[in-house]
Amino acid sequence: MLLIGACSEDYLPKPKGYNRIDLPMRDFVSLDKEMPYNFDYSVHAKIERDSFNLQEKTWVNVHYTDFDARVHLTYKAIKGDKALFKTYLDDAMSLTFKHQVKAYGIDEAVLLTPKGYTGFVSELSGDVPTQFQFFVTDSTQHFLRGALYFQTAVKNDSLAPIIEYIKTDMIHLINTLSFELKMSN
Repeated sequence: MLLIGACSEDYLPKPKGYNRIDLPMRDFVSLDKEMPYNFDYSVHAKIERDSFNLQEKTWVNVHYTDFDARVHLTYKAIKGDKALFKTYLDDAMSLTFKHQVKAYGIDEAVLLTPKGYTGFVSELSGDVPTQFQFFVTDSTQHFLRGALYFQTAVKNDSLAPIIEYIKTDMIHLINTLSFELKMSN
């Protein structure tokens, strides 16, 4: 009788937990590749040539191997052509707004970098393929666009600490970006 009475407690399931994510200390190095741009990026990332479009020599990925995340960077030379600049601008905006269908919201901000370049940052919330996108331009010669992608099926709410970590790194990249005339595209 005592055993039967002791087992009458209501069972409450434990809430789902999230994996523990240990984020590394921040430290940055300068890009050492021969490109028409330069920036500081995380020592915890590798710069890789973009394999999507091998013809574009100035496209690279900032690959965070521990997080299976890539920031895809695409560079285009404007060469003083206003129509070309408008095309790049329209393409960048349309690539961001393609995610409106799945995004809960898109927060946008225009910024001015320490070097005097104009930047545009978009933060997308919800289960979208890219949670952070940006472009930076001097509006006459250079246009650099970036987008954060994860190669995982994990939901974005579980990735939130990593997304925030990489977003902070990308803001650092934007603020240290300088365009150079080393090579032409």
